[in-house]
Amino acid sequence: MTKTADSVWNECLSFIKDNIKPQAYKTWFEPIKPIKMSGEALTIQVPSKFFYEWLEEHYIKLLRVALVRELGKDAKLIYDVRMENTYSSNSPQTVKIPSSNRDPLKPQRVTVPLETKDRELRNPFVIPGLQKVKIESQLNPNYNFNNFVEGDSNRLARSAGMAVANKPGGTSFNPLLIYGGVGLGKTHIAHAIGVDIKDKYPDKTVLYISSEKFTQQFIDSVKSNTRNDFIHFYQMIDVLIIDDVQFLSGKTGTQDVFFHIFNHLHQNGKQVILTSDKAPVDMQDIEQRLLSRFKWGLSAELQAPDYETRISILQNKLFRDGVVMPEDIVEYIAKNIKSNVRELEGVIISMIAQASFNRREYTLELARQIVDKFVKNTKKEVSIDYIQKVVSKYFDMDVATLQSKTRKRHIVQARQLAMYFAKRMTKSSLASIGSQIGHRDHATVLHACKTVDNLTETDKQFRKYVDDLTKKLTF
Repeated sequence: MTKTADSVWNECLSFIKDNIKPQAYKTWFEPIKPIKMSGEALTIQVPSKFFYEWLEEHYIKLLRVALVRELGKDAKLIYDVRMENTYSSNSPQTVKIPSSNRDPLKPQRVTVPLETKDRELRNPFVIPGLQKVKIESQLNPNYNFNNFVEGDSNRLARSAGMAVANKPGGTSFNPLLIYGGVGLGKTHIAHAIGVDIKDKYPDKTVLYISSEKFTQQFIDSVKSNTRNDFIHFYQMIDVLIIDDVQFLSGKTGTQDVFFHIFNHLHQNGKQVILTSDKAPVDMQDIEQRLLSRFKWGLSAELQAPDYETRISILQNKLFRDGVVMPEDIVEYIAKNIKSNVRELEGVIISMIAQASFNRREYTLELARQIVDKFVKNTKKEVSIDYIQKVVSKYFDMDVATLQSKTRKRHIVQARQLAMYFAKRMTKSSLASIGSQIGHRDHATVLHACKTVDNLTETDKQFRKYVDDLTKKLTF
């Protein structure tokens, strides 16, 4: 028998009715109407936004169990929300919002050894040290793998993150270092791994923390003479996620304490996840022993998303916000905002705000106005391709010659200059620069940069090359 929306929902209701109080059933489930079935997705109509939020907060687990019973493990729920207070006299507007399909994250409790009856272990998260210490994971459940759009630019990092979430501490990806430019999804993946681990292993203690907060807590522990408590606290964590680890640069004391915490966690089969805006090889003022540990596991780079991925990100954002936007507008935004996922979402949020507050339609003109503000306010970044074209033109050769394997002196110098400017003017890693300029490795790029620095100081003609190219690339 073919399942219809009505038949599936009636079966779900009979299950729900057996598991909640009659009054709650009458209040929250009787007003709901099934709308349609599409594959494993059931759309239900709810009377208001408040109604949808209440169901998501209090009954999501029950709804999920009921749906899985009827439609299998891939079951999805979509709410058709009737929007109140619309100004027009027409029939009420409705928006479709997908269910989050998950419970809020619960606090974690860890048993803490106490040395004496009087002495309490101080938790750096300002929670009194008791027999059972409550540790908030600091994770944001909105950052999960379901709403992280996969593309060529992030496939390695996402797949590695999912492998770690399936078996924390049990893969060779330990530590997992995710690096890349601003707004490409490093923090999102870090949170998603933590959230997935909490779903699969509720007993594991997961902690997400920024390196700045970690440093501040360490300073406080030194001031209050509780350094050992600070170290012991972090050594109890099963999965430690540290965001923006590059900010440990120059902080010798913090690096030292992190080194000991890292060693303890790694030796005991605990998982460490790090994010950074630089590859390990590009990190300055970080102790060699710590850098070598960063390189121990897997370093996965996040790159700027391609056009198709940008389209998917925008469509995903609109779907989750229950907004319908013409395709030509979505394509326009994707074509003009290229480097940063955060900016992509920012444009969409601005569009929704403008349309709802000023009661304007979604138009190409509105999109153009908002995109202009974003693009003009962003300092235009020079790409590696552009640098190669400018350098090739300056030395009167084509890009293929520049990238070739030839060892002729003038071509080698042009290649080194291209690598030098790519290192100076882009946020790309040495490995990424090398692969784009003739498939070289990071050591070649490093050597090129040192050679250019030396020649600039000693060779007048070479210094002129650098000055000329600097003017061409900056104006």
